[in-house]
Amino acid sequence: MTSRTFGTMPDGTPVKSVTISNGDLTATILTFGAVIQDIRLAGVPHPLVLGYDNIEAYRRNRTYFGAIAGRFANRIAEGRFSIDGQDYQVSQNEAPNHLHGGFDGFGTRVWTLLRSSPSSVTLGITSADGEEGYPGKVEVELTYSIEAPGTLKTEISATTDKPTLVNLAQHSYFNLDGAGTIRDHVLTIPAETYLPIDAGKIPTGEFRPVAGTEYDFRNGRRFGEGHDGVVESYDHNMVVRREKVSTPQPIAVLASSKSGVALEVTSTEPGVQFYGGQMVASKDKGINGEVYGANAGLCLEAQLFPDAPNQKDFPSAVLRPGETYHQETLFRFSRTG
Repeated sequence: MTSRTFGTMPDGTPVKSVTISNGDLTATILTFGAVIQDIRLAGVPHPLVLGYDNIEAYRRNRTYFGAIAGRFANRIAEGRFSIDGQDYQVSQNEAPNHLHGGFDGFGTRVWTLLRSSPSSVTLGITSADGEEGYPGKVEVELTYSIEAPGTLKTEISATTDKPTLVNLAQHSYFNLDGAGTIRDHVLTIPAETYLPIDAGKIPTGEFRPVAGTEYDFRNGRRFGEGHDGVVESYDHNMVVRREKVSTPQPIAVLASSKSGVALEVTSTEPGVQFYGGQMVASKDKGINGEVYGANAGLCLEAQLFPDAPNQKDFPSAVLRPGETYHQETLFRFSRTG
C-alpha cells in the first residue's frame, strides 16, 4: 500500500491517493468521492477504468468517474418522496429530478481514510440530518480490498438515526481496451426484464421483458451491435432480481477480444444500472492521455432501483434506526487470451 497527497479542495482539505495490490491486480483509490481512479491488471499495459490524474479535473467533470454515488444513487422523481406519511423534498440537481445524492452527494465529497493495508483501504463519510434535504444522520463505511488473483471487492455499510433512504452504487466507467470506445466490447447481463423510462429518465413502473428488444444481453452481444456508427444510448436499470441477496450473484460480464481482458461483476444488489457513457464529453485528458468522448466507457452500477421510494413494486430503499444497510459488489478481472 502506498499513500500520497493527490490534491487539495478549495477549502484546503487534502485529497489522498491510496494504491493497493494483491496477486495480479492493482487499484488506486482517492479519498475524494471514494473514487476508483485506476485499475491495472498484470500483463495489460493500460488502465481498465476512466479517470484523471488531478483533482481539478475531477471537480470540473461531473461525470462521477469511479465514485460512490449516494445518499441515493440514481434518480428520484422531482426530488420528492414520503416515509411513514412524512413528505420530503430533496435537491433537484438534475431539474426537476434528484440524481446521485444531489449537488454535493457522496461522490463529490472528501471521505475520511480510516485504515489501510497493502491490499485494502477503508473510508468513511458522515451525512448530516437534513443534508440535501434527506432526513437522518447517516454513517457510511466502505472497504475496497483486492483478492488474488484479480478481484476488487467493494463492501459498504450504513446506519442512520432516523428513517431515511440509502442506495449506494459504485460508478466506475470501464474500458477494457484502455482507449477508444467500448462499442466492440461484448456484454452479458442475465436480466429477463428492464425498467422503461420516461423523458426524464424516471422509471414508468413497468417491468418489461428484454426479449426482442435492444436491452436483451442475456446471451452476450457486442455493445454496438445493430448501431454501428451511432452513439449508443443506454441508461436503464436491468432487473437481475426483484430483491437483494445475502451472497453476491452474477449481474454482468464484459469482455474485449482486442485486449483479451474480461470483467465479471457479482453483487448482492437486485439491479444494475447500465449506462453506455453516451453523454461523456470530457474537458480534460484522462489517465490514458485521451480526452474522453461518447462511449469511452460504460457503467455497470449495482444498486436498488431508480425512484424506489415512489414505486410500490420496487425493493424498498428505506433504512431505519437499528438496521444496517449492506452491499457487496465484486469486480473480477481476468485475461482470456
